[in-house]
Amino acid sequence: MIKSMFTAITGLRANNLAMGVIGNNVANINTWGFKAQRYSFADILGASVGNVRIGGGTRLSKITPNFSQGSVLNTGNPLDMAIDGNGFFIVKDPLADTDYYTRVGQFIVDDEGNISTPEGYILQGWAIDEDGNVSSTLKNINIANLSSLPKATSQVKIGMNLNREDDVPAISWSLDSNTGPAQGSYNYSTNTVVYDAYGSAHTVNLYFRKTGDNQWEVHYVYKDDQGQYKEAGTQNLVFNTDPAGSLKTDNSDTAINFSDWNLSIKFDYGTGTDEGGTGLDGTTQFSGDSNVSFIHQNGQEAGSLTRDLTIDEKGYLYGIFSNGTIRPLYKIPIANFISPWNLEELGNNIYGVTNNSGQPIVGDAGSGGRGKILSGYLEQSNVDLSTEFTNLILSQRAFQANARIITTSDELLSELVNLKR
Repeated sequence: MIKSMFTAITGLRANNLAMGVIGNNVANINTWGFKAQRYSFADILGASVGNVRIGGGTRLSKITPNFSQGSVLNTGNPLDMAIDGNGFFIVKDPLADTDYYTRVGQFIVDDEGNISTPEGYILQGWAIDEDGNVSSTLKNINIANLSSLPKATSQVKIGMNLNREDDVPAISWSLDSNTGPAQGSYNYSTNTVVYDAYGSAHTVNLYFRKTGDNQWEVHYVYKDDQGQYKEAGTQNLVFNTDPAGSLKTDNSDTAINFSDWNLSIKFDYGTGTDEGGTGLDGTTQFSGDSNVSFIHQNGQEAGSLTRDLTIDEKGYLYGIFSNGTIRPLYKIPIANFISPWNLEELGNNIYGVTNNSGQPIVGDAGSGGRGKILSGYLEQSNVDLSTEFTNLILSQRAFQANARIITTSDELLSELVNLKR
């Protein structure tokens, strides 16, 4: 009888702990990324009475998180991220210099420019340089003092039409350093902006002059620092005689040198397979007004990072700069574990590595069994209230039943004591 009382006590203790797990789950129903905990009971080995072994009761043997996917909610904030599938974000405690892991992608920019959780854990990623090279070493994702370096223009790509019906100008080409090209010495003109190595913008004027059937020349004119007109060079365009009016050659392999700006630029009018293409996609010679369809140059001024950030499902974090440049700044990895159920829960929605969890397997989002990243979303708690309330009823009944064992055993013991009366 005394043994049954102690056995029942183990049932009270185990179910009391189970009630604590259920209470914790219900308390975290609105906690982003929370994973409901599951408990397991195990029997306690009892003592032998004669040839019979009587169990010693039960114990709560293990509490493990349930890593099933929680539903995701659109927040509209690009720094909010949800993992659609397996894996964890890697964050660092700046005080302990220790890596931790979280399912909660609720990130902000702190006062030092770090992308971090509200609790101060800094998101880790691979830095990407201006040439698109991805670092192999994880570091704090920091967007302070990032800039887009100036780049000198080395190529200008142009798509346009030159009027086939134009006549060769009666006036010879001439350029006056004060007034510019002589009126009537060219058929059509346009201009484009180019950049030097320091990011300074300069204007180049393009004057198109017909020189014969299907033949044109382009004069590149600019103003120097004293405001004087100068000609940097000339380029010849030759068209085919086919009805498509396609460009045969543009001599784009020959660079035009702008000595005052220390620039050497190739002007491509679209005879190759790059931007501009061939035929109708490049420069043509149709009957109709001369006009430009596009001008693209590959230089840029220096730019500072705006706070407009975007993240794709592979984890590339893109920055938009004031000069219009959009480039990847970091690549956010995902960490996976052989046994995530054995990670240590440390509070603040983070997990730590244990011997039983295995070491993190870090790689690209969406590869190797890792989930993809959903920017602008947060993962909700996967707590199921119906399941929790069912478990609550079962734990309550089990607790009551074990308490009844104690009271019944006490009554039997009282009867035994009263036998001597």
